[in-house]
Amino acid sequence: MIQVITAANIDHNRDLMEQAWRLRHRIFVEEMGWAAIARDDKREIDEFDDEHAVHLLAVDEDEVVGYSRLLPTARPYVLSTHLPQLCEGVPPSSPHIVEWSRIGVAGSARTSGRRLNPTALAILTGIVEWGLPRGLKGFVSEMPTSWLLRLLQLHIHALPLGLPQMIDDVEIVAVNAGFDGRSLRQLQKMRGSTDSVLAPESRVAARLAS
Repeated sequence: MIQVITAANIDHNRDLMEQAWRLRHRIFVEEMGWAAIARDDKREIDEFDDEHAVHLLAVDEDEVVGYSRLLPTARPYVLSTHLPQLCEGVPPSSPHIVEWSRIGVAGSARTSGRRLNPTALAILTGIVEWGLPRGLKGFVSEMPTSWLLRLLQLHIHALPLGLPQMIDDVEIVAVNAGFDGRSLRQLQKMRGSTDSVLAPESRVAARLAS
C-alpha cells in the first residue's frame, strides 16, 4: 500500500519516516554516489523536507520498500532552485502542479526486465489517485530520458522543458507531465486492478500544503 505522509500526520508516522530517510540515503548516497548529500547518521534529508512536502511511501508488511516526494511548485522546489539549467524557460509554477522527486525503490523490491517495477508503478498510481481529487493536474520531474516513453505509455503527457543534460553520468531531462482520469485508468490497467493503492487513512489525507 502507499502511505501518504504530510505535515498533518507525520508525527504519527515517525517510524515509517525514519525508514524512508534511511532508504533515501542508501539509494542516492550509497548506491548512486551523491556524496554531497551524505550524512553521518545515514538519513538523507534536505531543505525541502519541510511542512510543504508530501511523502509517498510504499509499505510492505511495515517495511518501506519505495519512496517519492511531492513538492508544491508555487514556492521554491528542487528544479527551480538547484537545476534551472534544465529548463529553456522559467520553471513551472502552479498550485495545480507538483514536483515529483527522490524516486527510489529498495533493492529487495526491484525487478529485472523491461516492465515497469510494480512498486514504482504503485507509487505513480498513488500520485494520480491522491492528486486528482485535490485538484492536481500534473507534475514536473527531473528524470533519465529513458523514462519519457514509459510515461507516455501510461497515458501521462510528458513534455521536455529543455534539452537533456548529463548529470552524475546520467542523461537527465526535465519534464512537465500532465495526468487525468485516463491516466489513472491506464495505470490501473497496467497494474491489473482497479483497487486503490492508497492506505485507507491516506485516502482522506489533508490537502497539499501551499
